[in-house]
Amino acid sequence: MDAEKVVHTGGCHCKSVRWKVVAPSSVVVWDCTCTNCYMRANTHFVVPACNFELLGDSGKFLSTYTFGTHTAKHTFCKICGLTSFYYPRSNPDGVAVTFRCVDPGTLTHVEIRHFDGKNWESSYNQTGISSHSKVQK
Repeated sequence: MDAEKVVHTGGCHCKSVRWKVVAPSSVVVWDCTCTNCYMRANTHFVVPACNFELLGDSGKFLSTYTFGTHTAKHTFCKICGLTSFYYPRSNPDGVAVTFRCVDPGTLTHVEIRHFDGKNWESSYNQTGISSHSKVQK
């Protein structure tokens, strides 16, 4: 993966929710099979929370859904219903960004990895996903 970080912008379908995120131009995205990610076909990369910023008045257009352990905070736009980012159970110190919601032009490479959300604990322990929200110094 690139060590050099770039600013990516993106958001939801209707553009009511907009954000920017600092991340490499080459990212590892997670194709998760938990019931929520699987049903939404949400494939996402994880960044430290300090590298993510909501823009403008985006917050007023967000709603949040939780289930199970209520650790993950699945955000979605109240207008168009799209989840462009959420706060994952695997990385409570991070933000999961739906890579298809990144505006064109800044992602140069996407490596897709599998996260077995149906067997969450074993996948969490085997994949190293928790390291993706740690600040790289």
